Amino acid sequence: MRHLLLNCGPIAHMAHGDVQTPLVGKDLVDRDLSVHSSGLGILMENGKIALIDDSESLQTEYGSLHDEDSITDCQGRAIIPGFVDSHSHLIWAGDRSNEMRLRQSGLTYQDIAKMGGGIGKTVAATRSSCFSDLLNRGKERITRAISFGTTTLECKSGYGLSVESELQLLEVVNKLSETSVIDLHPTWLGAHDFPKEMSHAEYMGQIISEQLPAVVEQGIAKWTDVFCEPGWYTLEQTEEIVRTSQDAGLPARLHVDEFEDGGGLDLAAELNCASGDHVGYSSLEARARAAQSGTMQTFLPGTPYVLGKQLQLPLDQCLNENWQFSLASDFNPNCRSLSLPFVGSLATHRMGISPLAALAAVTRNPATTLLREQTDVVAGSIRIGGPADLLVLHGEDVDHWCQTPGDNPVAITIKSGVIVNS
Repeated sequence: MRHLLLNCGPIAHMAHGDVQTPLVGKDLVDRDLSVHSSGLGILMENGKIALIDDSESLQTEYGSLHDEDSITDCQGRAIIPGFVDSHSHLIWAGDRSNEMRLRQSGLTYQDIAKMGGGIGKTVAATRSSCFSDLLNRGKERITRAISFGTTTLECKSGYGLSVESELQLLEVVNKLSETSVIDLHPTWLGAHDFPKEMSHAEYMGQIISEQLPAVVEQGIAKWTDVFCEPGWYTLEQTEEIVRTSQDAGLPARLHVDEFEDGGGLDLAAELNCASGDHVGYSSLEARARAAQSGTMQTFLPGTPYVLGKQLQLPLDQCLNENWQFSLASDFNPNCRSLSLPFVGSLATHRMGISPLAALAAVTRNPATTLLREQTDVVAGSIRIGGPADLLVLHGEDVDHWCQTPGDNPVAITIKSGVIVNS
């Protein structure tokens, strides 16, 4: 099947250099390297990009396609890669809207958790939900993500905290993958919190001796994750879980340094994890070590935003120091947004980085972590031979993707050469 895009505006291809590696430093903001000028067309065939050429030439050669093929006149609108959301908590049940007023009354995230709120409250609601309910919630959320331009989505478990429930959450993601038009990447996050019915030592024993072996045998999860934070999983506990997972064939990506510098990013770099996520309070030394080890710093600005905290994430420093970084949604019961354009708005409007740098951070850069164990990183850029995962924007400039807070900049979402949202 063929699909032809004609009369494209500028194309942010993000395909400069080796697409298996992230863009860093000056390459993040160099438009000459990463943006094609207006007037081109894109021929997509069998889910791949077959040609990128002058629009008139493509129309002359391929303008009379067969009935099963399609032509889209972009009318000068800008084209960018489909978004790669590398950190989401997609499957859960319940409602924690009451926590806003608790935070406004002066309670911290930790205080609310001790009172029975937070992750524990969501765990109770999720455990009591049936498979079909969780599946339907996942379908609705994926539809929303697609409407905002996401074509690749990481999906964590973590709201079960038992062998049976964690396996069910992964099975829900697997079932969704069977019908989803976008790529889903399941992550096992059994070490998200400690269940109330067990001591920390008992649950650690279950994670290592029961839950992890069951997850590996199930064969759905592609990653292990741990909430490595003071008050939750210690550095020692995190290291034990990660090393045991790695020995079993599951690579790791970690929650670290969200509330304070607990040494989590340093550990992620030492363990050669694909990413350290949140990293709001990591030390400069840990950030440098992460860059050296190839561990991606993944910033989640939506979370401090909804928690009422200052957005003081060191994105500019990452640019200046040539440190690789990504941005992701952190969709969860507190941060209920699957819009990467909103994340891009926070990064550009509130933290002042270039729209092009922010675009790399939600396309090419996170793709290098999600597909790290594969021989060919296929998502996150627009290039001949690459996947036909791309977005047609409403605007005529590639910067439009993150400049419409409260509105959706994506006119058309294309996955594997097929329009999946328009």
